[in-house]
Amino acid sequence: MKILESIKNRRSHFPAEFIDKHIEKEKLRLLLEASQYAPSHKKTYPWRFKVVQGASQKDLGEFLAKTYESITPAEKFSDFKRNKLLNNPQKAGAIIAICMQRDPKERIPEWEEIASTAMAVQNMWLCLSDLGLGGYWSSPSLIAHAGTFLKLPEGQKCLGFFYVGYIDDTETTVRKQSSLEHNVEWI
Repeated sequence: MKILESIKNRRSHFPAEFIDKHIEKEKLRLLLEASQYAPSHKKTYPWRFKVVQGASQKDLGEFLAKTYESITPAEKFSDFKRNKLLNNPQKAGAIIAICMQRDPKERIPEWEEIASTAMAVQNMWLCLSDLGLGGYWSSPSLIAHAGTFLKLPEGQKCLGFFYVGYIDDTETTVRKQSSLEHNVEWI
């Protein structure tokens, strides 16, 4: 099963691992197209994506750093974290803001729409290696403030940022997984 191999090989690649190389719009479109085939109860198709690329990446980093500075109490403030928020967006070839549009009629529970959005991201994630790309879903503690930068309409919220970039595809790291027996009980 080819899909099982893709699932087994899926892993996170952090922004520090990305190669400084622009991602072509066509590759991003392929990822976004894959997202469209995620399951959606009542066909609400709740996922919404905003692609941040080029100069907007620097703007995003500055927004995240300034927001962190303004909402973090002095005793919890970390220069390391602030600098990471500032610089990580510029290390990616693109950032896809993962947003979710709540069904205005609330016909289904919110968790189902969040789950559908996560499955849309998983579809993109499974396509990354075929395109020579890696990715990382980041949900910083200040994600609730991202709607300001993204100019989200009412009913939408940002669930995180999917950092995407070219990677060294010679890496052969084997992921550790829990055993099937640990996660499954047969009744």
